[in-house]
Amino acid sequence: MDFKELMTARYSVRKLSDRPVSEEQIESILEAARVAPTAVNKQPFKIFVLRTPQAIKHAAECCRFDFIASAQVVFVIGAKKEEAWVRPSDGHNFAEVDASIAATHMMLEIANLGLGATWVGHFDAEKLKGFFHQTRDYELICMFGVGYPADDSEPNPRHFQYKDMKDLVERL
Repeated sequence: MDFKELMTARYSVRKLSDRPVSEEQIESILEAARVAPTAVNKQPFKIFVLRTPQAIKHAAECCRFDFIASAQVVFVIGAKKEEAWVRPSDGHNFAEVDASIAATHMMLEIANLGLGATWVGHFDAEKLKGFFHQTRDYELICMFGVGYPADDSEPNPRHFQYKDMKDLVERL
């Protein structure tokens, strides 16, 4: 499928099957993040890969979404402000932007591989840091549980509701 089809077909998968995700697929997803564009190519992010049942259980305990517990792998993306480029004119730090760009690349590669995921921002970051001390020095941006979509998985009806282009774009 071409890129536009991929962007349109991808949706937040909230029902995952128990079909395994291969290490090869995980590496492909991680590579998508590694090559993502970041400000001054500083790459001020870290990806924490949760694969064991216990690690996935802990991630699920930090959010209210059941589908995290059924994931085959959970990615947690963190940003490190001290490593990011800062815009000189106003001091804006690009750590969160850069981590989000990397995470978006990951999400697109997940869909490209025929897998599903949902970007989860609603989680208890401090509780997650308590389970995984390696994340302590990062601003945790998002997590997503990854797996093959269940046979009866379908997009949320709101997935197809887009603002009109005139409400999103102003040509100057």
